[in-house]
Amino acid sequence: MSDIDQLLGRIDAEFAAADAHLKSFQEQQVREYEGRRQRLEQLDKVFGQLRDVWRPRLEALAQKFGHRVQVTPRITPSSREGVFAFQSKLAKIELRFGATTDSDVRKVILTYDLNILPILMRFESHAETEFPLDKVDLPAAGRWIDDRIVSFVKTYLSLHENELYLKDVMVDDPVAGVRFPKFAAATSLAHEGKTYYFIGDETRREFERQKGIAAKN
Repeated sequence: MSDIDQLLGRIDAEFAAADAHLKSFQEQQVREYEGRRQRLEQLDKVFGQLRDVWRPRLEALAQKFGHRVQVTPRITPSSREGVFAFQSKLAKIELRFGATTDSDVRKVILTYDLNILPILMRFESHAETEFPLDKVDLPAAGRWIDDRIVSFVKTYLSLHENELYLKDVMVDDPVAGVRFPKFAAATSLAHEGKTYYFIGDETRREFERQKGIAAKN
């Protein structure tokens, strides 16, 4: 065999190797595409299962807050997010639960985000947990959501003990001489164009006696 024939054989071998590498790459990409498609289908099913886990919990949260503060819940049709906007006189509050995945669609990631404006204290603003897509522990996910909800409730209640948030809603009981948040008033009384707030019915009755106001039943 001549040197040229040997050279041509080597060149053909390189082209053949390149073709084989390209074919292997194409097959690998097709397998990855098919695997990703299957995982996305599985992910949709998992999101539906998670919706059934968090929806009743978030509905219960909204119900609990219903008589205390205006709550606007929004759970997106995709079942991947639940948002609660709380209209409070102390702050603008947005609570958000979400479910997402990683770029390879191999994990399910639950997220918790809490925004409070103005920010006048420290609080847990973000948390997340993750599960393998094929091993999502729904009871564990429920416990994680429960813990985050309780954390939020504690944060919300702490607003009502924080003087920085309460400075514009403090009132005085004219009889007891104590200062307290307006929402903590047991009763109030309009007298001569002014509203008075009382820490208890006893101090209101004493105020009425001092001012010669006919007591109300």
